[in-house]
Amino acid sequence: MEGYAKRVHDPYFQPPLQSAVVSGDSLASCVWVPGPVIVGAGPSGLAAAACLKNQGIPVLILEKTNCIASLWQIKTYDRLCLHLPKQFCQLPFMPFPKDYPNYPTKQQFLAYLEAYAKNFDLNPVFNTMVVKAEYDGVFGLWRVQTKVTEYVCRWVIVATGENAEEVVPKIEGMNDFIGPILHTSSYKSGDCFENKNVLVVGCGNSGMEVCLDLCNHNACPSLVVRDSLHVLPQEMLGRSTFGLSMWLLKWFPVRVVDRLLLFASHFMIGDTDRLGLNRPKLGPLELKNVSGKTPVLDVGTLAKIRSGDIKVYPGIKRLARTTVEFVDGRIEKFDAIILATGYRSNVTTWLKDTNSFFEKDGFPTKPFPEGWKGECGLYAVGFSKRGLLGTSMDAAKIAEDIACQWNTDKKHLKSLRHQPPKLSVYIDS
Repeated sequence: MEGYAKRVHDPYFQPPLQSAVVSGDSLASCVWVPGPVIVGAGPSGLAAAACLKNQGIPVLILEKTNCIASLWQIKTYDRLCLHLPKQFCQLPFMPFPKDYPNYPTKQQFLAYLEAYAKNFDLNPVFNTMVVKAEYDGVFGLWRVQTKVTEYVCRWVIVATGENAEEVVPKIEGMNDFIGPILHTSSYKSGDCFENKNVLVVGCGNSGMEVCLDLCNHNACPSLVVRDSLHVLPQEMLGRSTFGLSMWLLKWFPVRVVDRLLLFASHFMIGDTDRLGLNRPKLGPLELKNVSGKTPVLDVGTLAKIRSGDIKVYPGIKRLARTTVEFVDGRIEKFDAIILATGYRSNVTTWLKDTNSFFEKDGFPTKPFPEGWKGECGLYAVGFSKRGLLGTSMDAAKIAEDIACQWNTDKKHLKSLRHQPPKLSVYIDS
């Protein structure tokens, strides 16, 4: 055990990982990983891996599905585009192609991620679900367990993201409703909803865009708005609203920028309260900082609400066979219900976090920009609630921090190997 403990801290001890893991049809029960283990092969995991490899540090990426960016590949609708301009969504060391539009489509973003993984020679181990990750305080190592293998390493990077699992609310009468009830993760397009009355529950960016897509496919969508929200134009004064906000924040405090954004928004899209979309008391940027709630960037849905093509309802009280009763007493018939109720982190289901780095909701305890580093070699990327821009910032910090430890160990081991062995003599007086 003494020899094992010494070797696992030796960065020069790097057995061929793939040959150690796979041998015919059998899998090794325990595998030493010289570099970090990254859990998740979405944009966050890829960004962290690229930054580490750029520092000369080998990585192992474990992905539970059979592809990179599974949320984008499997659980997004066809018409999805990036809501922010591409310069705010690119991953480290590789910009989007110049011929891409300002807001790349889903297909273009996936092509970019595939090219990114190929460019940095990132090869995740697919179909490998991590069921448990726990720090071993005796040896100072992490034990990352899958269903067939235990990986032992010094560093673990949690990259499963903010959107690991669907949030499906419990609504009275759900089992009685005879029409389909599906989450937006299963929604692709409005083709199969033509001429049907569809209720979309949730008014974030996804819910608003799904309603617009249903309209474009000749469906009759309605939108459930339970809470207050900020709706802003996607662009202002010929610039993206996000880019304009970042520029203004260089010169003015958050509350001043919020007032400017709301003034311009009122001028461009009018009073959203009249449409049943009540604004919160806090401004959009301040609310984002406090709660992580993202403002909705309008891509055409408001015009459909004004024209009556999309109806707005308050919260749901209960469901029946073919009807929905709302909290204001109205009862309407619907053919289908789509739940645009978002996602949640699943970190707490598999990470045994003894140092309380993560809260019960699966997000780091420390707020942005300090939520990327825990203790004992634990890191998190993609939990900043700042989108892909926050992901890139986290990935760069993590790589720099691990590189300092990695290079220090290498220098220390080199110095030890160049020292002649010392002979200690004990003389019994």
